[in-house]
Amino acid sequence: MKSLASPPCLRLTPTSRPHLHPPQSSCFPSVIKSSSLSFSSSASGFASPLAVEKELRSSVVTEAVRHVTGSLMRGEGLRFAIVVARFNEVVTKLLLEGAIETFKKYSVREEDIQVIWVPGSFEIGVVAQNLGKSGNFDAVLCIGAVIRGDTTHYDAVANSAASGVLSAGINSGVPCIFGVLTCEDMDQALNRSGGKAGNKGAETALTALEMASLFEHHLK
Repeated sequence: MKSLASPPCLRLTPTSRPHLHPPQSSCFPSVIKSSSLSFSSSASGFASPLAVEKELRSSVVTEAVRHVTGSLMRGEGLRFAIVVARFNEVVTKLLLEGAIETFKKYSVREEDIQVIWVPGSFEIGVVAQNLGKSGNFDAVLCIGAVIRGDTTHYDAVANSAASGVLSAGINSGVPCIFGVLTCEDMDQALNRSGGKAGNKGAETALTALEMASLFEHHLK
């Protein structure tokens, strides 16, 4: 009787598997270049939205962008009209002084500044529009002060003044700068007309200078 011999041990030797290549066609070229976008996977196996956005931004080639802005270097030769509301004159006079002082600092000549007084902030818009259409000015400053009282009259005047100045600029094609204070009380108004919060009239003049320069040199 033949003895049972243990079967020979089988040795498994790893064999290299051929890499699968896509078929040669126009849709599947033999050489595939790596994409410029590399999506880093998160733990769930999907690309992180932030990583995708970053890669997209870095891969976009932008053309040279031309930036245009007005200049505040010198205002010599520019002409300005200032429409000032007489109502709350204790405030509006300070705003006017701040605007004129700023113009002088930037070499605007006194003869190139014209001040027009109107009864209140409600009347500013129509006058500013006519001044803009006259063709005599590079920008129109609109200065006033509306202070809240016990009725809703404040809201009506403040909203009308803002929309009036906006319409004046759009209809005339000349920058009309909104410099009407809308405050809760007189203390707020005084703080913004030369007090702790600066002078908004001076800020209005700076805006007018920049816009006038922008229109004069770039938008004509």
